[in-house]
Amino acid sequence: MTAIKFAWSELGGDPALLSGVSTTAREGALQGRLPARELARACVGACALAAAELGARRAGLARVPRVRIDDGAVATAFHSERHLRVDGRTPVVFAPLSRFWRTADGWVRTHANYPHHRARLLDVLGTPEDVAAVEAALARRSSLEAEEAVYEAGGLAVALRTPKEWAAHEQATEVRRRPLVERGRLDSAPARVLPPLDGPVLLPAAGLRVLDLTRVLAGPVATRTLALLGADVLRLDPPDLPELPDQHADTGFGKRSALLDLGADRRAFDDLLARADVVVTGYRPGALDRFGLSPEALAERRPGLVVAQVSAWGACGPWAGRRGFDSLVQVATGIAALEGSPERPGALPAQALDHGTGYLLAAAVLRALTEQSYDGGGRSVRLALARTAGWLVDGVEAGGHGEAAYDGPEPWLTETDSALGRLRHARPPVSFDGGPAGWARPSEPWGSAPARWV
Repeated sequence: MTAIKFAWSELGGDPALLSGVSTTAREGALQGRLPARELARACVGACALAAAELGARRAGLARVPRVRIDDGAVATAFHSERHLRVDGRTPVVFAPLSRFWRTADGWVRTHANYPHHRARLLDVLGTPEDVAAVEAALARRSSLEAEEAVYEAGGLAVALRTPKEWAAHEQATEVRRRPLVERGRLDSAPARVLPPLDGPVLLPAAGLRVLDLTRVLAGPVATRTLALLGADVLRLDPPDLPELPDQHADTGFGKRSALLDLGADRRAFDDLLARADVVVTGYRPGALDRFGLSPEALAERRPGLVVAQVSAWGACGPWAGRRGFDSLVQVATGIAALEGSPERPGALPAQALDHGTGYLLAAAVLRALTEQSYDGGGRSVRLALARTAGWLVDGVEAGGHGEAAYDGPEPWLTETDSALGRLRHARPPVSFDGGPAGWARPSEPWGSAPARWV
C-alpha cells in the first residue's frame, strides 16, 4: 500500500478521492536512509485532501478540488524552523546541550532547549553549564542509567536503541497496538451545520474556532495549518512557561497568542470553550486532566466538540507520561541507529516525526469536521510521534526516482513583515485547487493577544 493510501485510510477517508491527487517527485528532497520523503509527502497530501474534501462539502461543489503535492514545497516546509530568518538573523534550532553524548556503554541524546529542562539536566549531573563537564559526567554512566536519572529529575535524555531493542520495549508494544490515527466519538451531538462557503478563495475551516493548547512543533504545525485554512486559532500558554521566541515565530503564522493560567483563570477558559469548535492539545497524556481538560470532560461541557491530542510516546504504556521531542523519539525507536553509522548515531534529514504528525493531526481534525456534518457526534482524534516513527521504520514504502531535482528551498520561501520583524519563512505545502496560498496574518509576539475570541 502506498504511503498516502495508508494515511488516508487511517483517517477514514474515501479511497476514491485519491484519484484527485497528483505529485511532483523531486530527487534529493529529504534524502536519508529511511523514506522520510515518502512519509512527508503522504502526510501533507492527506492533509490537503482532507481540506479539499471539507471545502467541497461546505461550498456545495460537485467534485472535490484536485490536490497537488510538490516534494520541493514539502521538503522546505519540513525544514521551516531552519529556513526561518528574523530580520536576517538565523535562529538557533538546538541549544549546545541538546545533542548526542557518548556514555560508558553507548550513546544518549539530551534535549535542553528550554531553560527548565537544561537546569534539571545539569542538576542531576552535578555540573556547570559547560559542554566538556557534561560530556565527562555522562561518559561515566551507562546509557540506561543516564536516561533514568535525568528522567527522574524532570529532564530529558534517551538512550540510543536499535529497532530490535525498541521492539522489545513495553512502550513499543503498546504503541504497535494502536492505529496511526486513533479516532473515536465523544457524544451523540446532532450533525454539525457549517455555514456555506463563498468567495474567491476556498477556506475549508473558515468560521471555526480552534483553541490551541500545544507547544513545540507537532501541535503548533497542526494549528498553523488550520489557521492557513481559515480557522480562528487562539493559542493559549501559561504565563510562567515562555515559549522559545524563534520557535513561536516559525509556528505562529495565522494565529493569535494569549496567556492564560488554566488553574487561576478557569472562568475565562470556560468562556472560550463555550464558543470553541475544536480543542487541540499537545501536552503529555493526563497533564491537562487535573484542569478538567480530558476529552470526555471537554465534550461534556461543550457537546459536539472535536478534541485532537498529540504526544510523544502515546497515551498508554509505561512511557505515556514522559516528556518527549522528535529528536528523542528518533533515538528511542531505532531511527537514529538506522540513519547513523557504527561510529556515531544519525538523524532524519528533518524533524519529520514532528512535522508529519502535525499535518496528520490537522487532517484528522478536518476529517472529523466533515464526518460531523453528516452524522454528528463529538469526536476525538489522537496521534503520537512514536507511532509515526513505527510507520516510518516498518511500513512506509520507499519511492522511485524523482522526475525533477530538488535544487534548494528558494522557490518555496517568501518574506513577510510582522511585529516581530521581517520574516523569511517557508510557504505552506498544503495545496489544492482554489485553496489559500498563504496565511492571512503573520506571527505575532508571544502572549500579545487578549484571551478572547474576536
